[in-house]
Amino acid sequence: MSTRISRRTLAKVLAASGTVAGLARLVDAQSHVVDSLTKQNWKQVHPGVWRATIGTPERFTPVSSRLVPPHTEAFARLPRVDAAPLPPIEGKQTARGCLVQLPLRADEQIFGLGLQFVSFAQRGKKKVARVNADPKVDTGDSHAPVPFYVTTEGIGILIDTARYATFYFGDARPRPTETAPVAAGSNPDPNYTHTVSEGDNGRIIVEVPRASGVDVYLFAGPEMQDAVKRYNVFSGGGVVPPEWGLGFWYRAIARGNHEDVLAIAQEFRDRKIPCDVLGMEPGWQSRAYSCSFVWDQNRFPDPNSFVKSATDLHYKVNLWEHAFTNPASPLFAAIKPYSGNFGVWNGLVPDFAGAQAREAFGAYHGKNLVDMGVSGFKLDECDNSDFTGGWSFPECSSFPSGVDGEQMHNVFGLRYQMVIWEQFRQRGKKTYGLVRSSGALATPYPFVLYSDLYDHRVYIRALVNSGFCGLLWCPEVRQAENEEDLLRRLQSAVFSPLAQIDCWYMKNPPWKQTNRALNNSGHFLDQWENLESRCREIIGWRMQLIPYLTAAFQRYADDGTPPFRALVLDTPQDKRLHQVDDQYLVGDRMMVAPLFAGEASRKVLMPEGAWQDFWTGTLIHGGTEISIPSSTEKIPVYVKAGSVIPWAEVGLFAGAPETRQISVRVYGNGSIPFSMRCLKGNLNLSWKGHDGRAESEGSDYHIDRWDVIG
Repeated sequence: MSTRISRRTLAKVLAASGTVAGLARLVDAQSHVVDSLTKQNWKQVHPGVWRATIGTPERFTPVSSRLVPPHTEAFARLPRVDAAPLPPIEGKQTARGCLVQLPLRADEQIFGLGLQFVSFAQRGKKKVARVNADPKVDTGDSHAPVPFYVTTEGIGILIDTARYATFYFGDARPRPTETAPVAAGSNPDPNYTHTVSEGDNGRIIVEVPRASGVDVYLFAGPEMQDAVKRYNVFSGGGVVPPEWGLGFWYRAIARGNHEDVLAIAQEFRDRKIPCDVLGMEPGWQSRAYSCSFVWDQNRFPDPNSFVKSATDLHYKVNLWEHAFTNPASPLFAAIKPYSGNFGVWNGLVPDFAGAQAREAFGAYHGKNLVDMGVSGFKLDECDNSDFTGGWSFPECSSFPSGVDGEQMHNVFGLRYQMVIWEQFRQRGKKTYGLVRSSGALATPYPFVLYSDLYDHRVYIRALVNSGFCGLLWCPEVRQAENEEDLLRRLQSAVFSPLAQIDCWYMKNPPWKQTNRALNNSGHFLDQWENLESRCREIIGWRMQLIPYLTAAFQRYADDGTPPFRALVLDTPQDKRLHQVDDQYLVGDRMMVAPLFAGEASRKVLMPEGAWQDFWTGTLIHGGTEISIPSSTEKIPVYVKAGSVIPWAEVGLFAGAPETRQISVRVYGNGSIPFSMRCLKGNLNLSWKGHDGRAESEGSDYHIDRWDVIG
């Protein structure tokens, strides 16, 4: 097959280098695609972590530009692995970029690639790790694409690139080389039938566009969860949220003013509805699209007084924003020299890949908002929608730091998080916030992802997938289709990294009226107080869970164990669990199986081992499948038989005196003790025979009683 060369290209080559030499170089460059793969050995960089390099990597990558170092001490807490579990890596430079090829064992399943909404197990699929605010089809698009995957064989792989890398997970195969006889009786339709033979190994091919090389990191298990833990430790270790961050959050209507928001805050206190964080949506600013980062003087004439009033009611204040900087903002002049060459919503795009933009943007927030008492931020629209909604900066953008728009999209959300987080770190304060985009090495950042998409089942799949790649996800509640939908969504939210009702377009809490238009016109449900009562109980569960959740996040920081994760991470050998994307583990002993409105029942697959119903203590044998009817009032939650679990009293906010009173739930023989670090000292709970033992020296928790469940 001949190669066509344009006259313009030919003229440039001939003019620059002479006819013969120029043609030789052009032909050589185009034929370079068919060069054979080269092998590169793995070199150990941390215990159980190896790196191999193909070609010459780009200057700007997630690892080379990282702002948080690895949590090196934690590697010692992971199983020792002395040799790389894969052979030397294969790859090559091509005219399109860089190609990497990795082996794949028969029946080896693949998971990860960031916050995937549409699918779970990835073997046999083609995925592009591309930032997209509206990931509605199974292409790999994500709010938080992470070029990291993990397999059931205990292999974790990070492709260190900020490009939109394409992953072929097992179905890109070499061409046949030998003739073969026709097999009688076998004529599958190639469009619909995989013709892979039983036990075929396959391979993984990764193409990194526009790169002359790439570093590949290998994270050894030996078990699947160990590989993820090693990636999390390499990323910097897991975050431990402040206690109030694990409480309950409520976001008020976007156009609410000082009086509106404080009225909601007081109503929650008066009606005994627990809440820790008041979220403020775009209306708090004088300009929001793009942002001024200045309080609207009409709605909030005295911001300091507003924040103080909220604080006096034991609320934290969280402010919505995005980074696109309006010409009317006091930040505009400082950011202009350190911004991209395209704007968004008539605003500057700060070059967060460079230190100057991060420092200027952060210093303004620290002085004008953090010092005022604002506890955190919701960082919106830091993902990319230039190919769906049309509002973001294009991939052809350029920035003073030298990165282009494609690279910036893949790191923008994470660098934005660091801008904000750094201001709290400088002041010795903890924060916990929301963000709409993240990426590789996000594990230590105190931010939880969310989305404007709203399918409940998709939200749960995202929560299950988030644990593969060091991400946290918030299945927030907005309005609901009906009362059942509201309750089911709220039940899921309280068993998640951040429990939030987001009423940014509703004047009143959704238990008064789930219909948006009727809610805003003041037409409430008949006997809405009954629905409020049920919601109050569910929110109360969240407050009771805080000690248990704190311990789960502490382990995340200690050794990288994801606090919320898929069942397959703990038992990859159980093939039944390879497709389970609607159940998940919380901490080291709890499993949650959400119910969905409108469904008559749901199946729950029980992992191996003995389990007990969290609410009743009923024993359930592992390795079985059970059916839960939709009439079930409480969300299905199960614990490992023998678990000891602290269950705090309900307070109106985290840290209230009531929350320091603990009833200890003991399941079965109580053989699995519980421990957590407190602000002062530790809390250790154990059960032997018929007696409970609490060691709480230095902590402010008090044990009220021991309840044997079941």
